[in-house]
This record gives sequence, C-alpha cells and structure tokens, in this order.
Amino acid sequence: MSITALPTLPSYDGAEVVIEAPGDGPGNWAGAASAILVDGVYWLTWRNRRPLAEGRGVTVDVARSTDGVHFETVAEVSRDIFGCESLERPVLIALPEGGWRLYLSCATWNSKHWWVDSLTAATPEELPQGSRQVVLAGDDVEAVKDPVITAGADGWEMWLCCHPLTEPGHEDRMTTRRLTSVDGLTWDDHGVVLAGRAGEWDERGARVTTPIGTDLYLYDGRPDAASNWFETTGVARWDGSRLVPEAEIAPITSPHSDGAFRYAAAVPLPDGRIRYYVEAARPDGAHDLVTVVR
Repeated sequence: MSITALPTLPSYDGAEVVIEAPGDGPGNWAGAASAILVDGVYWLTWRNRRPLAEGRGVTVDVARSTDGVHFETVAEVSRDIFGCESLERPVLIALPEGGWRLYLSCATWNSKHWWVDSLTAATPEELPQGSRQVVLAGDDVEAVKDPVITAGADGWEMWLCCHPLTEPGHEDRMTTRRLTSVDGLTWDDHGVVLAGRAGEWDERGARVTTPIGTDLYLYDGRPDAASNWFETTGVARWDGSRLVPEAEIAPITSPHSDGAFRYAAAVPLPDGRIRYYVEAARPDGAHDLVTVVR
C-alpha cells in the first residue's frame, strides 16, 4: 500500500470541540470515543474521566446528532452498574438483527486488571437498563480493554488492547489482538497482530483505534511508561496476518500541553470524506473530544 493511497488523516488543525473535558487541568478528559452514522444520524459514545483522586472514568455517555458536531445526550451509564473502579473506551453498535449494544471497558478495583462488559437494549435510551453480559473477562495474566468492533455481512471483528500483568510496575505496556465472532458476545482469539517497535515512537505499546479504509487503521502508541495517557496516533496496514506500521508517517500530535492525540474514531461520510473524532490535549492539560472532517 503506497502512502499516496492513504485517505487524508486527522490533525488538530481546524478541529472543533464536540465535548469539553469535565474540568480544567491534567487528568480531566472527555474522549476515548467511538462513533457511527446510522440512517443519517451520528451516534457518539465516550467516557468522562476525572483525575485519579477524583474518581477516574466515572461515566459513559451516549448521544445523537444530525450534523456530527452538536450532540444531545440520550443515555448515561455509571461505573456503579458494573461495580468497577473506572470506565475507559466504550463502543456502540447498531445490531444487525435490530436493537443496540454498548460495550464497556471496566477496571477492577485496586488492581491493574480490566475486562470488557456489555449492555444490550432495544433503543439507545434504554441501554443503562439493558441486558448485561460479560464479553471478555481477562485473567490474572492479561488485562483487556478498549475494543474496536465492527459488525457486517461477513461477521464480527474486534481489535482488542491487551496489557500484560506478569511484571509489577510494567502493566502499562500494550499490544493489539484480533478476534472474530458470529454474535458479538462469544469471540475467537487470533493472537497478537500489532506490538510496539524497539527504538520507535511506539516502543512501549500499540493500540488499534479505528479502521480508515480497506486494510488501513489508525493506532495509538507511546515511547515509554512516562507517556502513559498521552498517546499519539500512527497508521498501520493489514498485510493479511498482522498490522504493519507505516514507518514514513510521523505520529500525529496535539500542539498543546502533553501532546495527546489519541483514541481516534473514523466515520465514513456519503461524499467519500471521513469525519474523525479524537481525544486531544488542550493548553491547560485537560483533554477535549474534538472532530475534524478530512
């Protein structure tokens, strides 16, 4: 795949704020979003995150919009539903058979463990009271979170962020695994397909965030443990068995504070362009959820 064949990538230039951070300063983040366009309506879900001492990821919101910028919240899910310490990236799916499913990334209290849970309901508004089912439990060896999920005629596909728990103090490391499913609840694991590269900007870990075209994906990476929570965005291509980073493309960053430009979500538009949603650092160290069309 040549670089000239890439779609236009997101950047901070011209970005509009969709959801402001829940407070000022570092640790206040709105983002980790996913988005879809269904029958002309944008559906967006994201987590609201406070600093560590103030609760971390306390809620996930689901909202709708007709223009992709101005959203009306229709449902809010609290971490209390799952008895978890924090929530991270959610995923909203309009089910092929009808109804809606919200996937949640949930942190186990007083540990580095994460698992993926779900709520299924007839409408987005009913999701907080929806049917709950654990999707991926993780284990003592590996934490699982931040899935990227698609459902189509060929079945379900997931790109799953995994954190090893075997070395205390190094749980921030991350790789991406590929999984498939026939129903979106029971998944077959096909192994690690993307990992950090020694000596590169993504050495400490690599997490798929969104497809952007045939066999092309954006992913988050960081060079070291100190950059945890401040990931930036790169591009990788699927070669049939693994994801290969486009080495010629520099990581995309915010020009502000910690430089974070992460958790990108891409919505293909009818005119061939892409609307991106990205969690991006602002000057005071908080992260806003922003959007750009490219």
